[in-house]
Amino acid sequence: MNEDKATRYHRLRRRAALAGTALGALLLVLLVVTGWSADLRAAAAALAGRSLGLTLIVYVVLLALLSEAIQLPLAFYQGVTIERRYGLSTQTTARWWLDQLKAGAVAMVFAVGGALLVYGLLRWSPERWWLVAAVCFGLVLVLLAQLAPVLLLPLFYRFKPLERPELASRLVALAGRAGARVVGVFEWQLSDRTRKANAALAGIGRTRRILLSDTLLAEHSDEEIEVVLAHELSHHVHHDIWKAIALEAVLLVLGFYLADRVLEASVGRFGIVAKDDVAGLPLLVLAGGAVSLGLLPVANAVSRAHERRADRYALEMTRNAAAFVSAMRRLAAQNLAEERPSRLVEILFHSHPPTAARVEAARAWEACYDSPRQPGA
Repeated sequence: MNEDKATRYHRLRRRAALAGTALGALLLVLLVVTGWSADLRAAAAALAGRSLGLTLIVYVVLLALLSEAIQLPLAFYQGVTIERRYGLSTQTTARWWLDQLKAGAVAMVFAVGGALLVYGLLRWSPERWWLVAAVCFGLVLVLLAQLAPVLLLPLFYRFKPLERPELASRLVALAGRAGARVVGVFEWQLSDRTRKANAALAGIGRTRRILLSDTLLAEHSDEEIEVVLAHELSHHVHHDIWKAIALEAVLLVLGFYLADRVLEASVGRFGIVAKDDVAGLPLLVLAGGAVSLGLLPVANAVSRAHERRADRYALEMTRNAAAFVSAMRRLAAQNLAEERPSRLVEILFHSHPPTAARVEAARAWEACYDSPRQPGA
């Protein structure tokens, strides 16, 4: 793998992502401190008439469109220009725009629904709204984890039952050994968008299914695919999805609480006339974003610990370190992953251990597993 190429690729992606985040935050700050948010609320009210609910919906739509317009050039640079420059993209520009429109529509539905819930709670219980909102959003996360494979993913990708019976039976049997019932094994079409490979154990309970990208199936052996799935099964065995949801729930509580304090302090300033004034929505978003960004290194550290444990589980379940190592190296080359990022980059941006560390851990496990036991051990 060309490490320099991978390093440059990820550096450009990080810069674009950080620039987009900064632009979005700057927009929200400017809207508040200049009083433009109050003007935007007035414009929304003029369009909506006297309906508070409709005013909120119009405001959210206008704010979302403004934010998207500002960040769209960077999104195109990150999603199209960089991916093509490094030979990873296979999608047409028209397909990228179509995906953007779909994602924007879905995000708009969730944004409007979330805003209606939050401001309804603000009017119902100004003192405790933040706690109830965090609980409600946490329940939505659980629902999305269950429904995403059957409702959301098909909006963007095509799936079909895997047409390799031997491999499908092998993977279903592996899932059965891990205690994970699945509704089937599906081929996930990614090749019309990217050359990158991916696999997932998606869904909860009756919606759980094995997803294998066609790019993974084309480039990897059955043994490599099996060890990749064994890694994913570890997240089921160790309840990592529920732990991730629990961590997200903590972030929701902290974010909504901080938003409550900020909104309380902002009443009478910047044209915000009350705690439940929709003109304060940018402050609410900024508070939640600040908590998520500030605790991102913690979330990444937890995720990396889960991934290291999943690697060990895959090795212990398959007893195939050679397939694990070859899969990691092949995936790293195919996805242009950083093999040895700096420690700071790993802490701030990586949810998975670096490829080199994963390979070294597998070699160490293999040496320990293959070494003869001492008498009495």
